Amino acid sequence: MQTTVTFLDNPWTLLGVVGGLIFYGRFYVQWIASEIQRRSVVPVVFWYMSSIGSLMLLAYAAVVQSPVGALGQCLNIIIYSRNLVHIWRGNGRLSERMSVIFHVVVGLVAAVGIGIVVYTWFREYTISQAAQPEQTRQTWLWLSIGLAGQALFASRFLVQWIATERRRKSVVPPAFWYLSILAASLQVGCFVQRGEWVFAVGMLATILIYGRNIYMILRLRHSVDAEE
Repeated sequence: MQTTVTFLDNPWTLLGVVGGLIFYGRFYVQWIASEIQRRSVVPVVFWYMSSIGSLMLLAYAAVVQSPVGALGQCLNIIIYSRNLVHIWRGNGRLSERMSVIFHVVVGLVAAVGIGIVVYTWFREYTISQAAQPEQTRQTWLWLSIGLAGQALFASRFLVQWIATERRRKSVVPPAFWYLSILAASLQVGCFVQRGEWVFAVGMLATILIYGRNIYMILRLRHSVDAEE
């Protein structure tokens, strides 16, 4: 069902906007860092912004009843936290005790996230049961498109996580950016159709960054091939 929220209708929108600026803005921070170094890099602050912004958007998705938005944020904290763990360990800043405490907290947050996802999808199903058949079909068609986009988003971080675990340090493989463009395109369509503008605008704003990273990776690869 379509959901349109304004600052006057729901003060929680402020949380969504700020969370969106932090979460989606992380890619602009990553872009600036990449331009400075003339290659695709991911600064440490990217993972901090990812964690904070994701938690804020998860709460926002629960309030505005966004099934796809909630699903997109429910387990991300696991991936972001693992990258931070590897970074902290590499810097010698993470003791075993703090590691255990940190992982327990992340596990609890992930459990809450799963609960929010179950709640939002069940509520969406309940509401759609009372709607007209054509409206119900349209609702679930676009939710399916958003779900497909979210599946691709999840797969990109799975790819990044596997690469990170294999190399025992935080890395982002090229496949991450290709999956990001395709996933974002599908999600934008879903969010626009449902009037979930915080997610739609934020997602749309990141597509340019994904393309720029792919360009820089290909340019660097071309330069290396030319030197050989």
